[in-house]
Amino acid sequence: MRVTIGDFLLTRLKDIGITEVIGVPGDFNLNLIEQIDETDDLRFVGTCNELNASYAADGYARSRGASALLTTYGVGELSALNGIAGSAAEHVPVISIAGAPPLFATEGRYDLHHTMADGNFRNMLDSIGEFTAAAVRITPMNAVEEIDRALHTCLREKRPVHVQLPSDISHLTIDAPETAFDPALPASDPERLESALERILELFRAAHRPVILADLDADRHGFVPLLQEFAEKTGTPYAHLSSGKGLLDEQSPLFLGVYNGRGSAPEVREAVETSDFLVTTTPRFIEANSGAFTHNLPAGATIDVGDQHVSIHGEHYVGITVLELLQELVERVDTGPAATASTAPATASTAPAETPDWEVLPDAPLSQERIWPRFARFFRTDDVVITEAGTSTIGLGPHPLPSGVKYINSSIWGSIGFTLPALLGSQLAAPERRHLLFIGDGSFQLTAQELSTILREDLAPVIVLVNNRGYTIERLILGMNSAYNDIAAWNYGQLPAVFRPDTTMVSYSASTEGELERALDDIEKSPHGAFLEIHLDPEDAPAGLKSFGPMTAEFDYGPRGPRNP
Repeated sequence: MRVTIGDFLLTRLKDIGITEVIGVPGDFNLNLIEQIDETDDLRFVGTCNELNASYAADGYARSRGASALLTTYGVGELSALNGIAGSAAEHVPVISIAGAPPLFATEGRYDLHHTMADGNFRNMLDSIGEFTAAAVRITPMNAVEEIDRALHTCLREKRPVHVQLPSDISHLTIDAPETAFDPALPASDPERLESALERILELFRAAHRPVILADLDADRHGFVPLLQEFAEKTGTPYAHLSSGKGLLDEQSPLFLGVYNGRGSAPEVREAVETSDFLVTTTPRFIEANSGAFTHNLPAGATIDVGDQHVSIHGEHYVGITVLELLQELVERVDTGPAATASTAPATASTAPAETPDWEVLPDAPLSQERIWPRFARFFRTDDVVITEAGTSTIGLGPHPLPSGVKYINSSIWGSIGFTLPALLGSQLAAPERRHLLFIGDGSFQLTAQELSTILREDLAPVIVLVNNRGYTIERLILGMNSAYNDIAAWNYGQLPAVFRPDTTMVSYSASTEGELERALDDIEKSPHGAFLEIHLDPEDAPAGLKSFGPMTAEFDYGPRGPRNP
């Protein structure tokens, strides 16, 4: 059929479930935005800047499975690059689209605005190509092949891709297939699939201490439901890395806790490191999720599943679509005596205790030790909980989440300010779910403008702003009382009304446990969004952060470097 290049691209986005394109208008992409406006079941959502748009697209993809980001050439692309790189690090499938200069100007090496004025139109693609699984410029000759290749790559590799669309070609017509885009993965090689299954079942039947250790790729590749089913069917206990928190049900008696090398609870570390059948999901150990690289997985007993491979005790099986393998594994495995006998005592001793009731001390100042278990009790099944890198991630980390909660953070990339725009994107993608954001005052100031977009879109999240008057995580690393860790004192509670005078979002402020309890009680009953500012001492921090700070200082600055007092 004959369609315009722009319409073909937009139809493909709709085929994979995208209903919002997030970005910032610019002269090279306005024509595509016009086409979006004319497309049924697809709309453009503008943000305050491109960095925020890239963060929002990341959050959208985590809740919807993929997202679309739209920027303009050069200034827009590079402004979004930090967020695109974060999506690459966190394995998030974002389709980044940039309106580019007209094709004739590109091929003629014109000196244009938003360029270096040197006729070089490769530098932007080359820069972004370092952080994407594919970076292409569309022409009328390659549009169908390159658009489909980029989308397949994005969905298969769970990485961002980048598509430059010259401004003078989006309304040109091309021959395009009439069939919808098919995101299905290719089938496995039958022999490799059967061989891997037989070997895994053989090892599982002989195992006495099976354990599953989940990291974020289990979520990105859709393994979580099948791993949960396998664990429940066989009685196999499981743990998370901190970068995979909340993936498997943390209320189950099979949940061991968080594995973090020597920073783990002793029983969790023993269960993982002495397992004779350890299933992993291609974990990536950084200093923060490995106990400063003290992780010690049993190499001779590890079965690692990736998106297109299985490694069994170091033997690699390629040509396998792992979702097929896990489906077959769940069907064929049964609760053998080895699994039942080995897991029962382990789960009895290592299951997380229920969070005790919080006895309110009405006049007591808020403290890091007390607030995080209280917030954990505030969560409901099916909530989306988003935590900023640093205090809130470390504070909530030890506390089990209710079943069905989706947990979003940026544990590897760790770019502060990510979470407020990510909240916007995730709630656009899943408006039916309650969203709760925990963000520090320093992080909030980086991307605060996007609160205005959240209000403009009539979203109603619960935003908890942790006001400890600066960068607490940095204070614990270096400069506890140094001015460089201070920030301006904003009147945060007035911002919802500043950004939208007729807002229904209600602001709260709490400095004591009694004030916090009254605010949470009111928020629980209200259908409106909430902006809750909680005040804490700048030197107060979760226990995990108090150990993380000195460890980071030692790693970063060495034996001759500066130390905290």
